[in-house]
Amino acid sequence: MSQRTLVDLNACSKADFVEALANIFEYSPWIAEQAAAARPFAGVTQLFAAMKDAVDRAAPELRLALIRAHPDLANKTQRAAGLTAESNAEQNSVGLDRLSDAEYEAFERVNNAYRTKFEFPYIVCVRRHTKDSILRDFERRLPNDANTETQKSIEEICRIAALRVDQLVTADDRLQVQGRLSTHVLDTHSGKPAAGIVVELVELSNLGASRVVTRAVTNSDGRTDQPLIGGRPVPIGRYELTFSVGSYFEQRQVPMSDPPFLDQIPLRFSVSDPEGHLHVPLLVTPWSYATYRGS
Repeated sequence: MSQRTLVDLNACSKADFVEALANIFEYSPWIAEQAAAARPFAGVTQLFAAMKDAVDRAAPELRLALIRAHPDLANKTQRAAGLTAESNAEQNSVGLDRLSDAEYEAFERVNNAYRTKFEFPYIVCVRRHTKDSILRDFERRLPNDANTETQKSIEEICRIAALRVDQLVTADDRLQVQGRLSTHVLDTHSGKPAAGIVVELVELSNLGASRVVTRAVTNSDGRTDQPLIGGRPVPIGRYELTFSVGSYFEQRQVPMSDPPFLDQIPLRFSVSDPEGHLHVPLLVTPWSYATYRGS
């Protein structure tokens, strides 16, 4: 999606407005058509509220059609037939295009069970999840009744749409759809921030290969120049953050054993709030370390 300014969207023709926002809600341009009548919008928050209001006011059969317009997750046949560019990018972002055999079998099993029971696809905002948390969400929702899952599906569709609006439309305000994961290393042996420590963030997986999310080096303040994850939701899941402290203390000629007592320090933690700020600091000496949940 190429970005558009809210000023342009307020001023353009209805046809151009609908064309620009047609796939904010999957294959459902009628939502943009209804929202166009509420222009001009003072901010992107108001724009999204108008689109969501169109969904909320829609007849049950139209809401069901909106749900059924979405693809199954990790479905090879639907991928071959062609997803929207937005759905393809979203599924790829969580690794659904490169599943292990065990992961593919698990997704196929729960997709089939869900469709058999509800007669519509399971929908979740994948950019807020890891593969493991999607599979857990499948299992949690499968016992629900159809009315509950219809409403839950609409809620997830609106989460997906909010992220698409955030990517597409630039305005003075922003939707509250982004989270942040950060770290900070304090050398308590010398009593100052630890600069030059290599850190690696890995997303852990139960059925497939773990995935390196990012690698960075701490700056003079003991922080990374950019958040480990920022500008998007922090996906629900399990992570490992590794700090290379052995080389750091060696370069500072701190007396240590050979090999060093502490070399690579791995911290395992979980994320449960994709739009929150999770801070994972490290307080370290050559012989000890501590951490806590910051924000």
